[in-house]
Amino acid sequence: MPLEPGSEDREALLALYREVRGRTEQICAPLHVEDFGVQSMPDASPTKWHLAHTSWFFETFLLAPLAPGHETYHPRYSYLFNSYYNQVGRRIARAERGLMSRPTVREIYCYRTWVDERMAQLVMKSSDGPWREIQPRLVLGLNHEQQHQELLLTDIKHAFSCNPLRPAYHTLPPRQDGPTHEGSSPAAHEWRTFPPGLIHVGHSGASFAFDNEQPRHRVFLEGYRAARRLTTCGEYVAFIDDGGYRRPELWLSDGWMAAMAEGWHAPLYWEKHEGRWQHMTLAGMQPIDWAEPVCHVSYYEADAFARWAGYRLLTEAEWERAAADQPVVGNFVERGILHPEPCRDRSGRELAQLFGDVWEWTSSPYTAYPGFIPARGGLGEYNGKFMCNQFVLRGGSCASPSSHIRATYRNFFPPQTRWQFSGIRLASDAQEA
Repeated sequence: MPLEPGSEDREALLALYREVRGRTEQICAPLHVEDFGVQSMPDASPTKWHLAHTSWFFETFLLAPLAPGHETYHPRYSYLFNSYYNQVGRRIARAERGLMSRPTVREIYCYRTWVDERMAQLVMKSSDGPWREIQPRLVLGLNHEQQHQELLLTDIKHAFSCNPLRPAYHTLPPRQDGPTHEGSSPAAHEWRTFPPGLIHVGHSGASFAFDNEQPRHRVFLEGYRAARRLTTCGEYVAFIDDGGYRRPELWLSDGWMAAMAEGWHAPLYWEKHEGRWQHMTLAGMQPIDWAEPVCHVSYYEADAFARWAGYRLLTEAEWERAAADQPVVGNFVERGILHPEPCRDRSGRELAQLFGDVWEWTSSPYTAYPGFIPARGGLGEYNGKFMCNQFVLRGGSCASPSSHIRATYRNFFPPQTRWQFSGIRLASDAQEA
């Protein structure tokens, strides 16, 4: 975010609030009212729920405790739009969010307007004492809303993929170099080697970070190599054609069971039409570009592919070391493509595609850093209680806001997750070079 947690510029922070909130509504603008209530699976949420939940967050954690004389907008909204904050109160089951035909979309937009008006008053009229608590909570709320902006896009994509009409959310802009078609051979992998050494991992300084990115601490790494670019669709097809989904020796036990139970035979959204691979995108069904990064693969698939290729995945500390001094530039949501692009960096120096395009699975379980202490109260449930049975992803995706991502950012999902823009970067121990 462009403002630091200690910033006293209230007008600038209010402008940023309005910009982020407006971006959420811009994401929803291409939809028809019938699209807003669809929940295509338990892990996804209806669009109108995201719109309401992000507003509930500001009402619950800023207006209710910090705005003098605050009166709740609706007595049942906390039950309907609380996500997982047990200390705040009861909530509707996640899988049942799509059963709510009411409140209507119009009523939820009215709720957003009501929250925005009171947030503006809170920002501009609060005294200096409460401001010291309001400001960091507001910055957290904006980062929270940016997370939901990405979830909006991934959830809309999944919902549209379940519609036999395969509707398009937007139109893909033409690529100057054109697509790489089936049968094309990808460029050979180039590697960057990192020597062994003691490094620092985690966030430090005054800029915003989530609590799970801290404290900064030391990690010793053995020497390793990382692929300069992400794994491509063409390379992943070779894994499929070589029986990758039929070879249990490549898979973790839980992954093999998930693949068999779910009938996985390719990444999510892939299917063959007249003998050629195509996949669902936010622009509808499209032929697969052999050169673009493979995405919508689970941790289990990423790990199995790496084993098949004779390599492994990076740990999150290895990834952070590689990204620590690199600018946060890449194919983010602001470009409007909403789809991974082929690697165009031919410099041969630093790692390419570290940021944007796809979230990169790491081999690191999502656990607490040494010395981690969650915040008190309901906000302490934001990240800490999920530090079990999940794996870390790094780097952001084509659906992430660029201002939301940094080298220390830790995303996390269960290993069977496939509906996020998640992909693969290969690695190996340095002595294997």
